[in-house]
Amino acid sequence: MMHPDVAAWLWLMPLAYALALVPALAGVGETRAWRFAEASAAGALGVAVCAVAVAAAQAATGHVAIDAPGLAMACLISLLSWVILRFSRRYLQGEPGQRGYIAAMLFTLASVSVVFITDHLGVLALAWLSSSLGLHRLLMFYADRPVACVVAHKKFLASRLADLSLALALWLIYSEAGTLSMQGIAAHVAASAKLAPSMHAAMALIALAVIFKSAQLPVHGWLIQVMEAPTPVSALLHAGVVNLGGFVLIRLAALLSAAPVAQAMLVIVGSLTAVLAGLVMMTRISIKVRLAWSTCAQMGFMLLECGLGLYELALLHLLAHSLYKAYAFLTAGEAVMDTRRRQLFPNSVGAAPMHLFLGRLAAAPLAMAAVWLSTFMWQLVSPHAQVPAIVVLIIGLGLAPLLWQDKLSGMLRGLLAVLLLAQLYVGWHLLFATLLALPDSQVASFLVAWVAICFALLYGVQAWLLAFPGGRLSVALYPWAYAGFYLDERFTRLTFRIWPVQLPQRPPHQFNVATGEQA
Repeated sequence: MMHPDVAAWLWLMPLAYALALVPALAGVGETRAWRFAEASAAGALGVAVCAVAVAAAQAATGHVAIDAPGLAMACLISLLSWVILRFSRRYLQGEPGQRGYIAAMLFTLASVSVVFITDHLGVLALAWLSSSLGLHRLLMFYADRPVACVVAHKKFLASRLADLSLALALWLIYSEAGTLSMQGIAAHVAASAKLAPSMHAAMALIALAVIFKSAQLPVHGWLIQVMEAPTPVSALLHAGVVNLGGFVLIRLAALLSAAPVAQAMLVIVGSLTAVLAGLVMMTRISIKVRLAWSTCAQMGFMLLECGLGLYELALLHLLAHSLYKAYAFLTAGEAVMDTRRRQLFPNSVGAAPMHLFLGRLAAAPLAMAAVWLSTFMWQLVSPHAQVPAIVVLIIGLGLAPLLWQDKLSGMLRGLLAVLLLAQLYVGWHLLFATLLALPDSQVASFLVAWVAICFALLYGVQAWLLAFPGGRLSVALYPWAYAGFYLDERFTRLTFRIWPVQLPQRPPHQFNVATGEQA
C-alpha cells in the first residue's frame, strides 16, 4: 500500500478538485468556473508528478516499495482530467448548463481520486458510489433527450445492484477480519491457513459488483447506448471510470488469489463478454459505437486477467486501454483519419477465400512463436522475466493480424512489428511484475483451458468471417451479432418492470416512444 508521505501528497488531488468545485456551485461566471476547473486539473497533475518523485526517492533508499497501482492511476486520472476539462471548455462553448457540468465533472474526478488513494475498503466503496452518482449527472447533461434518460436509468440500476453487493461484502469481511483496511485484510489472509466461507462469499460479491460496474454482459447495454452524453463525458467514462473495477481487484489481489469461486466468476463472465462483444464489433460502422463495444470487450479481458492472477498484465492493460480510449473518443470527429487507422485487415483482391483463411490461421502460431522467442531472449538477460503460457497465447493471437498480408514483404514487415511489440510487452510485463511484487496465484487448470479455447475460437471465427463474408456462417451469425445477441433487450425489459423510467415531458409529435424516432 501507499507510504504515508506519498499518500499525503496524493490527497491533495481530490482537495484540488473539491476547491474548484466551490466556485461552480456558488454561481460564478462560466469563464471563471472553467478557469478554476482547469487550474485544479493542472494542480492535480503537478501533485501526481511530485508524488511519483517522492515515492522514487523513498524507494531509492531500499526501505519503501513503490505503490505502482496507486501512483499509476494518480498519473492517469490527473492527466485525463487536465486534457478532458480543456477539451470540454471548447466542446461545450455556447451550451447552457455549463456550471452544472463543471461541478459534476469535478465531483466525479474527486471521487475517482479517492478510490485509488485510500487504503480503507469502506472509504473506497463510498468514493466508488460517489463517482457513479457524479457520472449519472454527466450522463443526464441533455436531460431533455429520452434516450439519455433511458441509458442513465439502466446504468443507475446496474450500479446500485453493484453497490448493494459491495456493501454486503464489506459486512462479511469486517465480521471475519475485524478490519476494512486493505493491509489488514491482506495480513488476515496471509495468517489464515484456510480462507473462511464468509471471506469466499465476500470476494464473490465483490467480483459480482465489479461485473456490474464494468458493464459486462448482460448488463452492458447502458455502456453501448451512452452516446447521447457529450463526447468528453464518454472519454472520461471509458478511460477513467468503467475500468475502476480492475484497479479494485488488483488492490484486493491477496484475497482474490485465495478465492477460487470469485476467480471462476471473473474468468467465465469476462471471457464470454470478450468473445461476444468481439463478434458484435464486426457488425458496427459507427465509430463511437465500435469504441463502446471495444470497451465492453476490453473490460472482459481485464477481468479474466485478474481472475487468472495476471495482475501485472491487468494493470498494463488498464493503463494502455485508458490512454487509447481517451484519445479515440476525443478525436472521434476525425472520421476519415479514424477509418484509416481502423483498417486493420488489408484488402485481398483476387485471393482465394480458403487460402486467406488458412494463411490467417497459420499467422497465429507464428505470432505466438515470436512472443515466446522474445520471452526467451529476455530470460537470458533477466531470469525473472517469466511469462505464463496463457499470456503468450493471448498476446500472440492479439498480434497475429499484423501478419495478415498478401505479399512476402508485407509479412516480413508484420513479423518485424510483432517482434518489436513483443519486446515492448515483455519489458513492461517485467517492470510491472517487479513493482507489484504480488505472490503467485493458484488458478484451476480448467479456467486456463477455458480462456485458451475462448480466444482460439474467437480468432478462428473472425478469420473465417473475414475470408467468407457471404458464407453460411456469416449469414446465420450476422442478425444475432448485429442485435447484440438480444441480451440487452431482456435486461432492459426486466429493469423497466422493476423501476419504470421517467421520460422527459415533450409534445407527443416530437418523439415516438414506441419507435424511438423523432417526428
